[in-house]
Amino acid sequence: MEDGVARARLDPDDPERFVPLRRALGVTSFGLNQMLLRPGQRGRIHRHERQEEVYLVLSGRLTVEIEGEPTDLAAGEIMRVAPGVRRRVLNLGPELVSVLAIGGANPHEGRDGQAYRDWSDTDPRTPQEIPLPEDLPASELRDL
Repeated sequence: MEDGVARARLDPDDPERFVPLRRALGVTSFGLNQMLLRPGQRGRIHRHERQEEVYLVLSGRLTVEIEGEPTDLAAGEIMRVAPGVRRRVLNLGPELVSVLAIGGANPHEGRDGQAYRDWSDTDPRTPQEIPLPEDLPASELRDL
């Protein structure tokens, strides 16, 4: 696992169908791709031996065929598909479909977070021990 922080930007105009975000960010513990399906484009029928996948639709309407049965997902919807299940993604609509595809094969190691009361705090606690901070006052919000 790489140290530090990395950034990337989703590009809805990228000419590629699969944009490998994992490599761009240096992610090593799960797969991460942006899929851009133009009208009429579809992926291969596939399944994975160990990796489960999650599809998060960012824009457009994605059709996911699960063992040949179509299901539509709108922007903001999310779907998990287990490793052994055959699936295919399609764009049956007139607009670009942008999807974030996340895949992983290892058990999740939850509850390893450490929380701090403020930036000067050097004594980490579990997140459950540190209450959420108060919301920012309106005077500290930015006009974007």
